[in-house]
Amino acid sequence: MTTVDTPTAGGIAPALRRLYFVRFAFAIVWAVLLFVTSKSAVGPIGVVLVVLYPLFDVAAAVVDARSSRATGTARGLYVNIAISLLAGIGIAIASASGVPAVLRVWGAWAIVAGLVQLIVALGRRKLGGQWPMILSGGISVLAGANFVIGASAANPSLANVAGYAVLGGIFFLVSAIRLGRAAKGN
Repeated sequence: MTTVDTPTAGGIAPALRRLYFVRFAFAIVWAVLLFVTSKSAVGPIGVVLVVLYPLFDVAAAVVDARSSRATGTARGLYVNIAISLLAGIGIAIASASGVPAVLRVWGAWAIVAGLVQLIVALGRRKLGGQWPMILSGGISVLAGANFVIGASAANPSLANVAGYAVLGGIFFLVSAIRLGRAAKGN
């Protein structure tokens, strides 16, 4: 594991670590709620949940961008803010058409946001703890393609979206733990 003991790395790593723990907790709670309430249809609670997830991503990216300005990775986070905001709006509109439409918009968002996450994490490699984020970005691209393809299945379900959130949450947890270890190594 590579660590850097510069003021920039020392300042951003604790903030990222806290943010990643929050993102992990949110993803797990959100996934359980979605799985319990919206497996095969998008009811009112499901609509709120599927719109809330990208909006939470917006809020997390804003927090991340504020603490990341000095590292040069904030530009990618601003792109993520715009993409996630558009995804929230798109998912809200798509939810009126049912699960397949939600999966198509969600999948497109997962692909683009995954690419952005991959680029941001590659730029942060020297901080340590970013390999889980690099993997998560790549997996998000593949999962997004799977959501788009799965939207055409006979009985599309939002259960896979809940699983996607759990996996993403686990990657945030692992990255937070690794950032903590990197900080102790300084």
